[in-house]
Amino acid sequence: MLKALKNPFLALLAMLAFGAIVNVAFNSFIQLMLVIILINMILAMSLNLVNGYTGQFSLGHAGFMAVGAYASAYLSTQMPLLPQPFEIFSFLLYALVGGCLAAAAGFVVGLPSLRLKGDYLAIVTLGFGEIIRVVLQSTPAVGGARGMFGIPGPSEPKFIAGYIHASIWVIITFFVIWRVVKSTHGRAFLSVREDEIAAEAMGINTTKAKVRAFVLSSFFAGIAGSIFAHFTNYLNPSSFSFARSVDSVIMVVLGGMGSMSGAILAAIFITVMPEALRPLQELTGVDLRMVIYALSLILLMILRPKGLFGNKEITDYVRKKSS
Repeated sequence: MLKALKNPFLALLAMLAFGAIVNVAFNSFIQLMLVIILINMILAMSLNLVNGYTGQFSLGHAGFMAVGAYASAYLSTQMPLLPQPFEIFSFLLYALVGGCLAAAAGFVVGLPSLRLKGDYLAIVTLGFGEIIRVVLQSTPAVGGARGMFGIPGPSEPKFIAGYIHASIWVIITFFVIWRVVKSTHGRAFLSVREDEIAAEAMGINTTKAKVRAFVLSSFFAGIAGSIFAHFTNYLNPSSFSFARSVDSVIMVVLGGMGSMSGAILAAIFITVMPEALRPLQELTGVDLRMVIYALSLILLMILRPKGLFGNKEITDYVRKKSS
């Protein structure tokens, strides 16, 4: 099991095998939810790099996701690259472009704002996210308030193509962030989180470290937006509201600040829980599902104040159990 967790190719094979089972055994709604879960995994892991490992507090992650989504969607409608059956490579390229533009936006926002700390940084990033949403709402070239329709997406079987595309990026996101955190740059991120003044005294350029984390986090948020755009075939600015950023923060906090495994598990929980409670609303006629969902989060935070995994990974528990 540890080998699968440490080897990207084995992890990808395991995910593809699971996707093949879901394609045969479950309906289209479950398949849609599975792809949304993968998108949320990328969002949670990318935000974890800033909020968890670097100790900053960003509330504008939905803005970077929107940049990647709209850039990828606009490019695909104006410049279709490859025909079937090679279209998945086109979507990989669109995702890269969307991610790079989101990273550029992250650099523009991060360079001046990451000199701030705590609540001030949260307000600045929140403002950026809302600015992006309002700009998109007022831009006719990308559909304005009506949104963008007819965005090219994977052809049939849609789920398999979309799932493979999302799975590839989940694996890339996980292992890139994992390697970065274990590198010299990652140690700088952790030192900023633990004690920024001490890190500066040791000669670390804390602003540069925070900007690097912010740019990489924005890149993967843009990737998540691109996958979302091409799988749903429709974009609306309201999909990238403040609530989307808050959901991403909840995933990071619930899973554990600085835990990749926790971010992945929390992304599954946050995505599945409201939908799992939907039958209760249909049965009672009263919308109790969000109340129960919120109470569940409160109980989890009371019982596990450091999150599901704290700052540990699932490999730590597996290794401890096997030893």
